[in-house]
Amino acid sequence: MRILVVDDEKLLVKGIKFNLENEGYQVEAGYDGLEAVELAKNGRFDLIILDLMMPGIDGFEACMRIREFSNVPIIMLTARGEATDKILGFEYGADDYVTKPFDILELKMRIRALLRRGGAAGQGNVSAKLTAGHISIDTDTRNAWKNDQSVELTVKEFDLVELMMRNAGRVYSRENLLNIVWGYDYQGDIRTVDVHIRRLREKLELNPAEPQYIMTRWGVGYYFCKK
Repeated sequence: MRILVVDDEKLLVKGIKFNLENEGYQVEAGYDGLEAVELAKNGRFDLIILDLMMPGIDGFEACMRIREFSNVPIIMLTARGEATDKILGFEYGADDYVTKPFDILELKMRIRALLRRGGAAGQGNVSAKLTAGHISIDTDTRNAWKNDQSVELTVKEFDLVELMMRNAGRVYSRENLLNIVWGYDYQGDIRTVDVHIRRLREKLELNPAEPQYIMTRWGVGYYFCKK
């Protein structure tokens, strides 16, 4: 599934691209409004993430021009959160609106919701219900279960197990997990990953001392084993 991300903040684009590619999406980047229109016209995208304030033409104008030839879902990004901006964005053809600064998880959830709404459910990595043995999660409601019993997970715990379940068998280093789940510019202690993994095992594994699913590859990182 292909996503176009257009924003003149190159570091932000890099972070979004990094996170979405780790979810299995193909991501192309642009950096101004005119480029957004050209890329949308010449490429086939399943969704576009479009900044409001950009050089050349702004996001409103770019969105309006894209709507002349495409009904692709569009999420607008802006540092301005006024209701009038949101109304204008929807009037120009945007499907959703996210105000900066935002949680990357919120953006990913909105992407999945729009893709399902547009008939893309079942393609790529947008399935809402994930199950492996006695562990189940629902990425829409953000509920989790062990042997059909509800389990309370924190935001980051859920993000971690969702990422690993969606990419079962793939080994993630601690640095990878920090970048994807906590954010590209996270400056905290890398050991926080170990703490969250331990808590996930305590909550989801039948025997946390001998995990069946949330596994360690010694010297490399962590992975989810889907049996």
